[in-house]
Amino acid sequence: MAESADLLTFNDLELSKPILQALSLMGHKHPTPIQAKSIPLLMAGRDMLGCAQTGTGKTGAFALPLLQKLCESNAAQGKPIIRALVLSPTRELAAQIEEAFKSYARYLKLRPLVIFGGVKQNPQVAALRQGIHILVATPGRLLDLVNQGFIHLGQVQFFVLDEADRMLDMGFIHDIRKVLKFLPTKRQNLLFSATLPPDITRLAGAFLDNPARVDVSPPTSTVDKIERSLMFVARRDKPKLLIELLSQPSMLRVLIFTRTKHGANHLVSKLNKARITAVAIHGNKSQNARTRALTGFHTGKISFLVATDVASRGIDVENISHVVNFDLPHEPEVYIHRIGRTGRAGLSGIAISFCDAAETADLRSIERLIGNEIPVVSDHAWHSPEAMTASPARVAPKPAGDRRPSRGRKPGSRQPNRSKPRTRPGARSAPRSNPTRGPSDAAPGSRNKPNPNRRRRSSAKPGNRQPTKAR
Repeated sequence: MAESADLLTFNDLELSKPILQALSLMGHKHPTPIQAKSIPLLMAGRDMLGCAQTGTGKTGAFALPLLQKLCESNAAQGKPIIRALVLSPTRELAAQIEEAFKSYARYLKLRPLVIFGGVKQNPQVAALRQGIHILVATPGRLLDLVNQGFIHLGQVQFFVLDEADRMLDMGFIHDIRKVLKFLPTKRQNLLFSATLPPDITRLAGAFLDNPARVDVSPPTSTVDKIERSLMFVARRDKPKLLIELLSQPSMLRVLIFTRTKHGANHLVSKLNKARITAVAIHGNKSQNARTRALTGFHTGKISFLVATDVASRGIDVENISHVVNFDLPHEPEVYIHRIGRTGRAGLSGIAISFCDAAETADLRSIERLIGNEIPVVSDHAWHSPEAMTASPARVAPKPAGDRRPSRGRKPGSRQPNRSKPRTRPGARSAPRSNPTRGPSDAAPGSRNKPNPNRRRRSSAKPGNRQPTKAR
């Protein structure tokens, strides 16, 4: 867990004995800053807008007061019904949230359950029929089961929207609005996000009622604790530089970020060809493949994990020695979130970023956000002076007069006239004029006369063309 609040213990937060006993068994004595600020507000029934990154104890910040309030309302008595709903953008993060609920509710008679897509729904439906109190879900599978009549959300008292910025990036905004329509009007709402862009504040205003705002993750808090470096390299040389870095003994457990799913697969293929064992995790992977990859990375069986930003939200692994930004993110806040995967729990961490000539605009945005320049390492075999001296203006689109010709056209070639109608194969067309004849040689009125030879050829069947007469 993240650094704890000074001189404050969980006993000071008026949590019940079963919850305190579970926390003691987990070795947690002091709340993290996000927990110390959030738990009293949520226990008082306030809606909340929280800004915190993964690894700050955010799950405990909403899970502990939620469990406490369910205990006070005697929710465990009688037939179990869904009293709390937690929406998560990814399967991995949803599974980790459910595990946290199970750990905190070890000595409580409250049943949590996680559901997500990519797996068969029958086991999930069977668990729902037995009755649950806390449902953790991804939006797609939740709506599927709601529409099939297996889930009823009319008794939900607590609604948590976790990783809201990723939700919007993944296009879940419409699904979120659909889920809200199934919830009762009277409920307590919580929204957590690693960043708070305008879209998030607008979403919060749509369903939060006079929320308390808790922000414990200023941009530089994570950056200052991590040793950062920047390497300028040509795009084609990035895999070679990465292979050289991963060959060093100090690279024990490395998380590598790419911008796209295809890029992650391509990079893993390159590493495996260089006899470096690495696996990729992204949205196109099956749930079993993603689970195996995360388990292997968590246990240390896999040392190098290549991930996209969306899939990485479910990665909560300690002792990550290095984070490598193979591709710089377009959003500067994502850089903060990426490198925050290392250097946790007071441990040291190292973040290495690659930058090619086309990424310098993204680099400038990142450096403006963190307030200083990232130290440059140039003593490597793949250093690119062109990338280092490039500026955002140089990588912007070229003027119209200096653009490359369109695909399929050679420089200086004339573009075909698209204003003329195209002739279908086998259709009759007017004969072209004889290039050896001048304008004055054409007989009057002969321009529109049909060519008898062309008529005979066009009427012949395919494969049975008549021979033309020698001129």
